[in-house]
Amino acid sequence: MNVKATHRVVIVGAGFGGLNAAQKLAHAPVSLTVIDRKNHHTFQPLLYQVATAGLSPGEIASPIRSILSGHKNVEVLMADVAGFDLERHVVRTEGQGEVQEIPYDSLIVAAGASHAYFGHDEWQTFAPGLKTIEDALEIRRRELLAFELAERRAAAGEGSEPLNFVVVGGGPTGVELAGTLAEICRHALAHDFRAIDPSRARIHLIEGGPHVLPAYPEDLSRSAIKQLQRLGVEVQTSTMVTKIEPGVIYMGDTRMDAAVILWAAGVAASPLGKKLGVPIDRAGRVLVNPDLSLPNHPEVFVIGDLAALKDASGKMLPGVAPVAILEGRYVAKLIRREIAGAAKPSSRPPFHYSDKGSLATIGRSAAIAQFGKIHISGFIAWLAWLFVHIFFLIGFQNRILVFIQWAWSYFTYERGARLITGSDSLPGWNAPPSAASGNSEAEEMSVADRK
Repeated sequence: MNVKATHRVVIVGAGFGGLNAAQKLAHAPVSLTVIDRKNHHTFQPLLYQVATAGLSPGEIASPIRSILSGHKNVEVLMADVAGFDLERHVVRTEGQGEVQEIPYDSLIVAAGASHAYFGHDEWQTFAPGLKTIEDALEIRRRELLAFELAERRAAAGEGSEPLNFVVVGGGPTGVELAGTLAEICRHALAHDFRAIDPSRARIHLIEGGPHVLPAYPEDLSRSAIKQLQRLGVEVQTSTMVTKIEPGVIYMGDTRMDAAVILWAAGVAASPLGKKLGVPIDRAGRVLVNPDLSLPNHPEVFVIGDLAALKDASGKMLPGVAPVAILEGRYVAKLIRREIAGAAKPSSRPPFHYSDKGSLATIGRSAAIAQFGKIHISGFIAWLAWLFVHIFFLIGFQNRILVFIQWAWSYFTYERGARLITGSDSLPGWNAPPSAASGNSEAEEMSVADRK
């Protein structure tokens, strides 16, 4: 790279935190390397729209190279990070069998989070989570395929029992998926089939705690349940999932057949946190200093979902996009000031996050919002959610495309990305639900066949 600067900054991860740090540092006299296992930045808050056929992947994702292409001091590498050598100031990457060592003077680790199945990773095959474009496309495939298989079965005279869709986890992702699935069944697909009635499908939202959206005040949680129920979602709280098999979910002694099971019950920090060789919490998040640096390593920062930091009240900062964005900008500002000689690591101010409010969408014209002591539900909250998310999308073109798609969907109930790609099989789909439930011997044979 033809740059005059010698200070080398390496950023691991191009999510909200990493990308915002890169954009701020791209204007500084540094040599900047951005490493990500994907070639694109994904706007994760709208992944559920891809998973429910409302948007296409290209409308919520942008190539990292394209975003940073205007800066000659920025290098983008698509690779997996294999580890760190903090003493030698080196990041080790792997890709296509090649191992590379990338030196740094300042390191920002923003590797994000993944699904957590609480010791039951085998459930992932039967109940996919939603963290990546690939996850969203797989969920979309399963949802749409379930109706196609049900239509084929009913057309062959083998029964037309209502489909069960089960979403595990009553946080924002689970609520979004359940509410939008209910809309699809009752509107977008309602008149497209001849042998089945999609509007008869049952959408179950299962939450282990006493409230859905537990991070919100209780009055907004109750409002969310009412809005979900108006959309046709059956909400079960204080219900723990104890087992998941192909096409079957267990809650204690209760067994439920399900055409599609989706997981939104927990997240775990990226395994890269452990590879830093520093203390982590139970969720795998790195215990950082108030300036987001590692103990004894002021040149290494951890931000976003991977960082464990408490606010002034002692409450852990949430793993949400606004926090990651501000952390990325804060760290970039520290690095710029220090390489300019305007400050030293010992004089760094602590990171401070001021919560401007929280929003969660539930479905068409349904959402909740909290702005300090102001609590809003329904259409106004939904409008606020819509415009905030369009504003934060990367790229003017994406904002226009998403706005047009949402306007079209709002007035027509259409879902414009109803494409099934990949496999035409569905876990557990080998017998009508009633037949699978009615005979224990047949059930044992069915499970053996699935394996």
